[in-house]
Amino acid sequence: MTQVAISKSQAIIDLFDDYVIPNYRRYPVALVRGEGSHVWDADGRRYLDLFPGWGCNILGYSPPSVVEAIQQQAAELIHVPNTWYTEQQGRFAEFLCTRSFGKAFFCNSGAEANEAAIKLARLHGSAQNRYRVITFEHGFHGRTFGALTATAQPKYHAGLGPMLAGFRYSKMNDIDGVRSLIDHETCGIMIEPVQGEGGVRIPEPGFLQALRDLCDEHGLLLIFDEVQTGMGRTGTWFGYQQTGVQPDVITMAKGIAAGVACGAMICRDEFACDLRPGMHASTFGGNSLAMAAGLATGLTIEREGLLDHVEQLATDVGTRLEALQQRLPIIREIRICGMMIGIDLNIPSGPAVAKCMERGVLINATNDTVVRLLPALNVKSADLVEGLQVIADVLAEMANEA
Repeated sequence: MTQVAISKSQAIIDLFDDYVIPNYRRYPVALVRGEGSHVWDADGRRYLDLFPGWGCNILGYSPPSVVEAIQQQAAELIHVPNTWYTEQQGRFAEFLCTRSFGKAFFCNSGAEANEAAIKLARLHGSAQNRYRVITFEHGFHGRTFGALTATAQPKYHAGLGPMLAGFRYSKMNDIDGVRSLIDHETCGIMIEPVQGEGGVRIPEPGFLQALRDLCDEHGLLLIFDEVQTGMGRTGTWFGYQQTGVQPDVITMAKGIAAGVACGAMICRDEFACDLRPGMHASTFGGNSLAMAAGLATGLTIEREGLLDHVEQLATDVGTRLEALQQRLPIIREIRICGMMIGIDLNIPSGPAVAKCMERGVLINATNDTVVRLLPALNVKSADLVEGLQVIADVLAEMANEA
């Protein structure tokens, strides 16, 4: 009997079916190599990725400066515990804090960074028995239990209850609603300066400043979850720098080490002492490999002038998408902040992902109706234009089918 040869991608998929827990919805594509904003599957097909690494690959795939830093660091030290000092951790902390404020704690992910921020807020409020944190509908803060409970989206809580005590949820842009939730047990307010998973939702002008004022009035910590907006994604080093509002704490992960697992929490100097020895830790947090990758990432963004590049690209993308919106009534709203791009439709956005993938462009759909793009900061303008044309063709097709 003649045997039918299976593709290389299918062989990898079969391996997953045998040994990997199926907790992710995966497309039937096995990726093996990437360069810049392009990635190749096991069968040699090339894709333009406008959502590389879910925003983690902030410099695209295999950026040479980061690869070199990782290779050099791996030959010297990969990991040592935090019972010792390492130059790499100190230098990356210096880089981040001199471009923001305060002092840094390192971990491995955005969820970990947010757990640290929640702990810090509770520790700061513990003398007055204050432990409640206010968060916002459509926000997303992670999958660990504290961060998951902080995520005010019931679909992520299904089957996992009871959730943790100490969180209250408000609508974004409703300052009176926030005020009504503050009581003698409240210790902090946590918000994304731009909601990413929630569909690239940008707070209305003045809302973040009003939160700052409430926090000052009631002695609360203002926490900005910058996991998606950090490391230049918005066109400034951090999203709060777009707003003129100074938070007490920022959290970050995703792109800060260009795809290497790394997270951080930065807090103002006067709150750093609340996270005292023994109160919090992360075994792999601040490991030398991630720190070297993070520093190389930051230096590359500066050396190549990518913050300005992001602003220029965002302006061009806005012009193109606004013109597309005029042609396609299925586009309800365009939301852009740097290289965070949301195209909100009045029909489900999910089909756009598969249709674009068929045409060799990788994107994301979130919050039911939003097409979301998080291109690399160094994406070439020509590549971005090419990808936007594919998206335009797909959305036109979807409009005809609607």
